[in-house]
Amino acid sequence: MRNFLIAGNWKMNAGPSEAREIASNLVDALNNGSFSAEALICPPAISIQTVSEIFADSPFKVGAQNVHTEDNGAFTGEISTSMVKDLDVTHVIVGHSERREYFHETDKLVAKKTKKIIDDGLTAIVCVGEKLDKRKSGDHEKVVLNQLDHALNAITRDNAANLVVAYEPVWAIGTGETATPEQAQEMHRFIRFQISERWGKDRAEEVKILYGGSMKPKNAEELLSQPDVDGGLIGGASLKADSFSEIISIAEKISK
Repeated sequence: MRNFLIAGNWKMNAGPSEAREIASNLVDALNNGSFSAEALICPPAISIQTVSEIFADSPFKVGAQNVHTEDNGAFTGEISTSMVKDLDVTHVIVGHSERREYFHETDKLVAKKTKKIIDDGLTAIVCVGEKLDKRKSGDHEKVVLNQLDHALNAITRDNAANLVVAYEPVWAIGTGETATPEQAQEMHRFIRFQISERWGKDRAEEVKILYGGSMKPKNAEELLSQPDVDGGLIGGASLKADSFSEIISIAEKISK
């Protein structure tokens, strides 16, 4: 039986009122109250408490989209691991392509955040992925390996269970290009091999590798059926209870 992680990244969408409605609809959509896949929603920081309250008696988990590397201090606009833990957050996304692109987060900073998240008892969802020019030049594996190496260098093999890697083919998001399930599997297999080379096969199997390239109900079954795709980091489809719950149901079907 496969143990999938289906994670929703709401990005800068859904303030508290809208978040309450979507979260409530998600709980209602999966009204049997149980499923074997891990299901996670990462709302914007202002909506974490609302979503956490709605999910309190459900199997859904709550994540954060970002944290600072320090516990507290004069860092206007930032939030810390201790703050999100206070709201029952279990996972934190780090190194998302949008954070790297728009907020100039470096591999070094991503690594530092990864260590902080894991050291403080949370699970880090470390995003890696290449842009179109690197895919076309054949340097895609080199780019992903460099991003992955920085994160792995910051932690140890004993942290494997608290590490999730999300592969984002940045070249396939908003470019008109399409990433096939075979291309996803190829990169996921490459990522798992690199972790295995460093930490051993057993530890590599503990690390979930998610696909973050616009997973939707219509392509979820094909993607999740790939042997090294352990779930999805879902964007737009996670903002709609029917589509996100359908992806969860697809994962349930495949896992049996």
